[in-house]
Amino acid sequence: MSNKQKALYILLVGIAVVFGISIGQMLNFDHQTEMSLSGSKKDKIYNLLRYIDEEYVDTVQTDSIVDVVIQDILKNLDPHSVYIPKKEVEEADEELEGSFTGIGVLFQQYRDTFTVIRPLENSPAQKAGLKAMDRILMVDKDTVYGRHVDINQISKKIKGHAGTPVTLTVYRKSSDSIFKLKIIRNTIPLVSVPAHFMLNDSLGFIKISTFADNTYDEFYKAIKELKAKGMTALILDLRDNTGGLLKQADLIADEFLPNGKLIFFTKDQKGHVKKVMATARGDFENGQVYVLINENSASASEIVTGALQDNDKATVVGRRSYGKGLVQREISLSDGSKVRLTTARYYTPTGRSIQRPYKKGHKREYEQDFKNRQYNGELYYKDSIPIVDSLKFTTPKGKIVYGGGGIMPDVFVPLKYDDYILKYAYLNRYLSDFITDYLDKHLDSLQHYTPEEFIADQQIADDLYQSFKAKHTHNRRTKHRLNTKKNKSHLKRLMKALLARDLYGTNVYYQILIQDDPMLQKIISPKDTVDVK
Repeated sequence: MSNKQKALYILLVGIAVVFGISIGQMLNFDHQTEMSLSGSKKDKIYNLLRYIDEEYVDTVQTDSIVDVVIQDILKNLDPHSVYIPKKEVEEADEELEGSFTGIGVLFQQYRDTFTVIRPLENSPAQKAGLKAMDRILMVDKDTVYGRHVDINQISKKIKGHAGTPVTLTVYRKSSDSIFKLKIIRNTIPLVSVPAHFMLNDSLGFIKISTFADNTYDEFYKAIKELKAKGMTALILDLRDNTGGLLKQADLIADEFLPNGKLIFFTKDQKGHVKKVMATARGDFENGQVYVLINENSASASEIVTGALQDNDKATVVGRRSYGKGLVQREISLSDGSKVRLTTARYYTPTGRSIQRPYKKGHKREYEQDFKNRQYNGELYYKDSIPIVDSLKFTTPKGKIVYGGGGIMPDVFVPLKYDDYILKYAYLNRYLSDFITDYLDKHLDSLQHYTPEEFIADQQIADDLYQSFKAKHTHNRRTKHRLNTKKNKSHLKRLMKALLARDLYGTNVYYQILIQDDPMLQKIISPKDTVDVK
């Protein structure tokens, strides 16, 4: 790349800033602002770019150059300021908006054909008559079976604007028939509270997987439902929740805290402080709360955890959280791309900044620092967690908490080497095909179960394990891992949970998955009463 081209990179970034930076959906603030350059700077950049366009010796692909330059600039700021190219904006927005437009179906590639696992309840796909294990052969006039088609391609073909039709050519194995279904696309919610249920007569469980536009509404509905069933104590599972919209974290924390309590505050480069306080509303201010976190709990999930821990409202169980205490604002650029720019730091009520240390321009080192947690032992031993005495804070009731990189749990639960989530990660590609194959062969008999019967029937797990073992007993990668008693127990539960997810959805999936969960065992005593050991 020539020096002239490098210089042009910088100039083109200026164009991106000049022509149309406007604040779009903001992750953390309620107000909107406009950003622009002064008139003289606009003229200077415009004139120079015009000369380059008319007289520069080489042809320049400006779109790709702008993308590269913006990414390079942001890399030299902080680890969480990011550029989202126009082609990726829709997917990124879906995650935060909590919905997409499509037909509402879960499917995966099974052998060389995309197979329906389950149409979502009340979705256009279900209403049109699409069923589990139907094979999708064509989307409109495009053939979508064969090894050459990937899942992203078919997903894009099926998605579209709400109210528009899509025609699927479907093969149904049960009737050995091929037919067409015309389905009208609609808005499909993305569930961010995938599970809520009672663990016993008084203890409830709610899982939040992300913080999107609809998270608080889903959470509020869940907590009202569980309270009606007698819930007086709650386990709030924020494990592997990487965050999202800060406002949703604020609303959820408010449900637990009395009027006037500080939830968090932010501070920008000019030292301006913005405090977020709890309001008079709150449906679980008197209930007992336990929050589950792990090394992947980040951002908005850390705000909720920190607010409840610092206000002596919750007992935090698990492992040190990720440590993301930077606030991003989403900026829409004129070409449809976006930038999420760090504009402030947030602090927990006691004044803790939980952002992990970083050096500007050293994102790779920052990411490696997180990976090093496994190697330095802190995932397995409490005394390996780095504690900085100068970042010690005290809650109103005298509990010591620490800043400096993530939320420290009140009750540490190590990651076991035989933990099934970690140990069987390598089995994912085997398990996915196996569960689909098993469902294809046993769908008729499995559909006679109610969710409650499925959860209670131990024979299902035994059958799954024996089938999987018979299929993979000659595989050198899996054989020795299938023969220990502990591995057998974990794998049986995981397979049964995956099958339940495909049959009934995530609520039943989590009810099976958390059985014998070591974090829950720290809360539920052998007498089945709520107690922290």
